[in-house]
Amino acid sequence: MAPEPNTTSATDASVEAFLATVAHPVRHRDALRLVELMTRVTGEQPRMWGPTIIGFGSYHYAYASGRQGDAAAAGFSPRKAATTIYLADGVEAHADLLEGLGPHTSAVSCLYIKDLEAIDLGVLEEALRRSYAAVTASTSGSTP
Repeated sequence: MAPEPNTTSATDASVEAFLATVAHPVRHRDALRLVELMTRVTGEQPRMWGPTIIGFGSYHYAYASGRQGDAAAAGFSPRKAATTIYLADGVEAHADLLEGLGPHTSAVSCLYIKDLEAIDLGVLEEALRRSYAAVTASTSGSTP
C-alpha cells in the first residue's frame, strides 16, 4: 500500500524568498543543493507546496475510498531539526538503496537528514529518481 501523500497544495509563493528565510546554515546550504539535485533528477522547476515544502512536479492520487488529489512528486522541507525529503512512493520501496545512504532516520514517506555532506548523494539521487519515476509513470499516479 502506498503512503498517504502530503496533501498541501501548490502555491505561487517564491521559492527564493522561502529559501532566504532558512536561518540554519547547514539547512540553508543543503536546501540550495537539493534544489539543484531535484531539478536535475526530475526535470521540473521548484515550486512551493504550502508554506514550507519545495516540490518538483506533481502526480494525481486516488484511493478506493474516493479520496483523491494532487501532490508533489518529489520534494523537501528544511526543518529546524533536519531536512525532510519526501519519497512519494514510500521509504520502504527504497530500503535496499537506503542501507547505503549514511546517517538518516525515516518514517513512512520521509527521510530525515541532518547534513547532506554526511550521506552518499549518489544513493539519495537514485532513490529520488526511482521514487519520481514510480509516481509519475502513469496519469493516475499512485493507486493504493
